[in-house]
Amino acid sequence: MADGTTFQEEEALGKAYDARLMRRLLKYLKPYRWHVAGALLVLLLGSWMAIIGPWVTQRVIDEAIPTRDRGLLIQLIAIYGAAITGGFILEYARALVTTWLGQSVMYDLRKEIFEKLQKADLRFYDRNPIGRLMTRITNDVETLNTLFSSGLVTVFGDIFTLAFIIGAMLTMNWRLALVSFSILPFVFWAAFLFRSRIRTAYRDIRVRIARINAFLQERITGVRVVQLFNREAADAGRLAELNEDHLQAHLRSITYYALFFPVIQFFTALALALILWYGGLRMLDGLITVGVIAAFLQYARRFFRPIQDLSEKYNVLQAAMASSERVFQLLDEDIAIEDPDSPRSFPESGRGEIVFEDVSFAYGNTEEGDPNWVLRDVSFRIAPGEKVAIVGHTGAGKTTLINLLMRFYDAQEGRILLDGVPITAVRLDELRERVGLVLQDVFLFSQDIAYNVRLGAPDITQKQITAAAERIGAADFIARLPDGYNQALGERGSTLSVGERQLVSFARALAFDPEILVLDEATSSVDSEIEAKIERATDELLAGRTSVVIAHRLSTIQNADRIIVMHRGKVEEEGTHLELLSHGGLYARLHELQFAAA
Repeated sequence: MADGTTFQEEEALGKAYDARLMRRLLKYLKPYRWHVAGALLVLLLGSWMAIIGPWVTQRVIDEAIPTRDRGLLIQLIAIYGAAITGGFILEYARALVTTWLGQSVMYDLRKEIFEKLQKADLRFYDRNPIGRLMTRITNDVETLNTLFSSGLVTVFGDIFTLAFIIGAMLTMNWRLALVSFSILPFVFWAAFLFRSRIRTAYRDIRVRIARINAFLQERITGVRVVQLFNREAADAGRLAELNEDHLQAHLRSITYYALFFPVIQFFTALALALILWYGGLRMLDGLITVGVIAAFLQYARRFFRPIQDLSEKYNVLQAAMASSERVFQLLDEDIAIEDPDSPRSFPESGRGEIVFEDVSFAYGNTEEGDPNWVLRDVSFRIAPGEKVAIVGHTGAGKTTLINLLMRFYDAQEGRILLDGVPITAVRLDELRERVGLVLQDVFLFSQDIAYNVRLGAPDITQKQITAAAERIGAADFIARLPDGYNQALGERGSTLSVGERQLVSFARALAFDPEILVLDEATSSVDSEIEAKIERATDELLAGRTSVVIAHRLSTIQNADRIIVMHRGKVEEEGTHLELLSHGGLYARLHELQFAAA
């Protein structure tokens, strides 16, 4: 895709109005129905206030001044002043209420999306790139905030204003009102053309913003590669092209706005001219007063302002429909792994027995539509307190076994039991409380070390955090930090070395004190000194605790009670280190290759 188009450009706008989506959006206003009612009342009163000024003008010119009635003049001026003050207060109240509504709905939506993302299984994340999910919870929700705060409710203010002005003009002089309304077909025609042009321009801008975002995200993430191969100048040139493309699209949008508003102003001036022409002739005949003409001139100016606003709100509505469709598509995605309807519990006397029974699993299908099996008929048993190592070539299915044990994925065939209970029959939180997992790619949050050990769990005390760090050998380097356990870390723990991050992750696993401890390549990224610390700590810790160790470095698992050798998704061999070496099979060949290379 040399033109910079990516799969992230999902900016087709669809319908400008979708009743199904709108009904679903309106449900988010249900908890705030009294606030909506209050906002509508404020808008109704504000629209009614808008017609008072011209009415006062007509009464002053036609009644108070000709009769030199000072009392009436003062009364009318007081009414006018009260209307201005009331309009100011009502506008302030409208801004507060509608903004509060928009922010409340945005909060509810973001909370619902975040809860969905927290519960989603890994297959969900395989299908949905993180950048796209972030766009849903930020940009798309913000667009819906605009709909609720300055579109959906406030559009009634424009409608109320138009209705009141039309009613006032027809009541005051219906013939002059019809003359004023004679240009409305031309106004609607201009608004229709503007709407169709700005719709295309709006989509062009969104697509080009998506291209810029995708380009920047890749170049910032891969900045080391860019610098390594001296691609800074070339990428700067490409960004300049994308920016220029975006600028041209934006200028087209500005051009349409620059044409539309002067056109509306022209029609407003034309309406004023018609009022002066027809009203002047009628006044010469003694059929219309000067006050009526003055009032109509004010009404005409106020009449076309809501029409401009409605044209702009069309774009807000259109963007909201596109965003709501994407948000609801995300919320409607099925979560494949959920708690069972009638969950069972693990036995209190359980000690961590793991059984795989004829387990088969595929992440996806082949081109022919058949499952692309990663695991096939895998069966083994790990006894309570046993330390079992799983080894094999890359792609043999080692990490997949752990993904299934943790229920990040569910197997298509077979079953996995923990202490005699199928893991699909218990709640996810109960399963994951019993199993501690330490990964090779450690993720630390940009908070302090103490938080990264306890992860906000209130039942883990500072004393337990310190004890876990001491047992795993992390206390020494933590003590050297300026703030110790309160030392704030950079993004993903970037202020720590790879080995130090690994030690923190070990302390985290130990602080939660699981019955089963799983180490997935957990020592492959540390140096020999830190690896020795981890080995000494884990040997003491794992006594009496079921543990599963996945490793490429066979030197780290020679003291395991048993070694399971995986090959092409199946269990190839089982036995102790010495038994497998004497057997002369796959494990022996792996051992020979590693130590020969060393």
